[in-house]
Amino acid sequence: MSQKDLKEAFISNLNGTSLQEVALGSFLAPLCLINRGLILTIYYQAKKTLPLPLPLISHLILDFCLLILPLVLSCTVLSSVLHQVILGLTVVSAFVLWYIHHVSIQSAQRTVSTFLKSHVQFKQVPFVTIFRVFVNVKTAISILAVDFSVFPRRYAKAETYGTGVMDFGVGAYVFANALVCPEARGKNISGSKMNHIAKQLMSVWPLVVLGMGRLLSLKMSGYQEHVTEYGVHWNFFFTLAIVRVVASVLLAILPVNKSWLVALLISGCYQFTLETSSLKAFIIHNNDREKDFLHANKEGIFSVLGYVAIYMAGVQVGLYVMQPRSNVRQWLQTIFNLFLGSVVLYTALYACLTFVEPVSRRLANLPFFLWSVAQSLFFMSCLGTADMVLLLSKRSSGCHLMPTSWNLYKKQSDSDKKTDEIERHCIVQAVSRNQLLFFLLANVMTGLTNYIVDTLSCSSSFSVCVLLSYMFVNCSVIQVLHFFGITLKFW
Repeated sequence: MSQKDLKEAFISNLNGTSLQEVALGSFLAPLCLINRGLILTIYYQAKKTLPLPLPLISHLILDFCLLILPLVLSCTVLSSVLHQVILGLTVVSAFVLWYIHHVSIQSAQRTVSTFLKSHVQFKQVPFVTIFRVFVNVKTAISILAVDFSVFPRRYAKAETYGTGVMDFGVGAYVFANALVCPEARGKNISGSKMNHIAKQLMSVWPLVVLGMGRLLSLKMSGYQEHVTEYGVHWNFFFTLAIVRVVASVLLAILPVNKSWLVALLISGCYQFTLETSSLKAFIIHNNDREKDFLHANKEGIFSVLGYVAIYMAGVQVGLYVMQPRSNVRQWLQTIFNLFLGSVVLYTALYACLTFVEPVSRRLANLPFFLWSVAQSLFFMSCLGTADMVLLLSKRSSGCHLMPTSWNLYKKQSDSDKKTDEIERHCIVQAVSRNQLLFFLLANVMTGLTNYIVDTLSCSSSFSVCVLLSYMFVNCSVIQVLHFFGITLKFW
């Protein structure tokens, strides 16, 4: 077999992991976020100032070690002891949080009694931003890590049925984009609906160009392809573009606050069609890809229906989360409702697994829709809880300068300038500013790394070093752009 054939075989015919292991991984990023915030709080208590004068590289290394490094290690050399890693991080967080409250001047009882009544202020909903960023970061790690043997095969995309971590990543990426779309943020359509739809058609041209660029680069370079993922000519950029256009049309015609109903109807009708027609057999078993464009790209074309359903569900969640709220109690109720929604959808998912069929990213079937939304809601609720822990730490310690977090309501002061300054050094804000660029850069770097390194024969230690170097370069580029206030959006 050629090197290309070996690499294609390495990522093919896989079955994924359990739903429980994917859900367990949702605790890792929130714990990393908590530990980063608590470490900054301890520094503040010791020095009464945050390390703003330190050079950019110091902040980058701090964020990289606390937020990125654990994610890379947990999906490689530490994947077999994920339970212990999460337990260890939880113990560290609990101990540091206890220490912060122990040395605080305010009494714990007084802090907790007034905490729920506290008013908060923010420019963006923190856990929504963090959710979108971590989905992007985990995607960037996985698309290269999957080519190394140190990355567990159960985490890679399943062939037809299964729940790999990367399968969830695809659904979560679509969901994350929907959370902050104009419709979810309550922006009114200016002009006629036809003009709005035409504007949306024009707005996706970068995705179409990127899709064409990826297609041409793959065909010309002979890079390994997993044809059953999207098809011969299709790729995820094309899916994102079409999903955005179709969703915009639906949202221009139908009430935005009924997006959840539209999502269920689309996914339910699609599943009904799969069960009552020959469509499922055509997608899975028909291998005559040279017949026409439909046969060549059947997975990518038909899975769009499932992704549109996920997008519409994301719009509904975004619409709910973006509603104005002022105090901690209201936000805690919101986070709990997200968790409750996750439980309801997981219950529906288990019913589908029992009476319908397993999860299939290749089909983007009803179980895949339910799983993607349920797991996204669970991950969001975990991140929201983490931010509440940090807010409580802020209140008890008096440390109000912490990147990507809620702030307790206060009058305008010089501390606002300090807050903006520390946000300039935050890797989460850096990725949030240029998310599409970060995703594109990760794809380009993945291709370059595969040309330079024989990923199949690398040792575990060397593989981890390559992955860390790759992520450090990606993060460094994005961080420098953010530090100088550069947003590369040319459409």
